[in-house]
Amino acid sequence: MAFISTVPPAEATGEVRAMYERSQARMGYVPNYAKAFSLRPAVMAGWEALLTSVRASLDPRRYELVTLAAARVLRSSYCALAHGRILRERFYSGSELAAIVDDPVERLTPAESALMAFAEQVARDASRITADDVQRLRDHGLSDAEIFDVAAAVAARCFFAKVLDGVGAEADPPLGELEDGLRERLTVGRTIATAAAERLPASEPDF
Repeated sequence: MAFISTVPPAEATGEVRAMYERSQARMGYVPNYAKAFSLRPAVMAGWEALLTSVRASLDPRRYELVTLAAARVLRSSYCALAHGRILRERFYSGSELAAIVDDPVERLTPAESALMAFAEQVARDASRITADDVQRLRDHGLSDAEIFDVAAAVAARCFFAKVLDGVGAEADPPLGELEDGLRERLTVGRTIATAAAERLPASEPDF
């Protein structure tokens, strides 16, 4: 659901249907974030291109950690649940991830906890980042290019999260299929949608 009118999957054609098809191929259903962009599918295409370029040089696990850190500061339940779920499925047990959310300093390497702290500050107020903050990441072995990648990933997340919350898009119910304690930790803003996830109707044959 959203506060704006969106294109229902059953009525999607052209660029909107193509966007829904790409999203459904990834998620298994048409996610609410795709519906939120259905009035401007070109913006979603631009976002996807930006995200692909940003992620290209980032270690996948570190990308998910800094994205989760940013999403929690932004109070984006949608992004926190989505990327928390990826971390849960690919990298950590439920208890491990819950412990990381509670105290990354105790559960991650010094470099990774510093990355999450940096991501949080960029999302919270990037104008307060100092040369010392950047040097701290260098001291943990990050290159300036890698530091740029993290800042870019967080800035990109700010755009996406703010658009979704700005139009009232709620996290899809499947994203909430996590252990109770973990789901609660990651539901940091809007509640999870109650309406069942939708799928596109099958295309009509061309013959």
